[in-house]
Amino acid sequence: MPFEPVYNENSKILIVGTWPSPLSRANGFYYGNPQNRFWGLLARLFNAETPTTIDEKKQLILSNGLALWDTLQSCEIRGASDASICNEVPSDIAGLCRKAPIQRVLCNGAKAYQLYTKFQKGCPPAVKLPSTSPANAACNKDMLYEQWHKELYKEEYFDEK
Repeated sequence: MPFEPVYNENSKILIVGTWPSPLSRANGFYYGNPQNRFWGLLARLFNAETPTTIDEKKQLILSNGLALWDTLQSCEIRGASDASICNEVPSDIAGLCRKAPIQRVLCNGAKAYQLYTKFQKGCPPAVKLPSTSPANAACNKDMLYEQWHKELYKEEYFDEK
């Protein structure tokens, strides 16, 4: 079951993943695996407390001009392995971009980037960032922070906090 996009009229940057993991689906929201570094990374990037509730997570996204969604509306997948994804049906990201002033897309990992570039023609440009997944053990928290910080605070999108 996919999640609805999180966005508002101030969302300039869309962060996309691939598809919710089994733990995320069980917990009812994006990046629900406590080992995933996504929420801690965003909190660090915006000098905020790490959110624990769904409402706090939505607030962190929306109060910082972000939007959050997955590249896929549906797929077949074994466990949480992005490498096993097949029979993909893309999310309507172009439709979201007509509702919110999305100017740029940050892809959380290589598979999200590959799927975004495969399906989302005519949508804002995307950047591939290292995945926050615990499976990406080669990239420590500081490396994640450096790469995400570089892209998040690029050009006119945000002033550094």
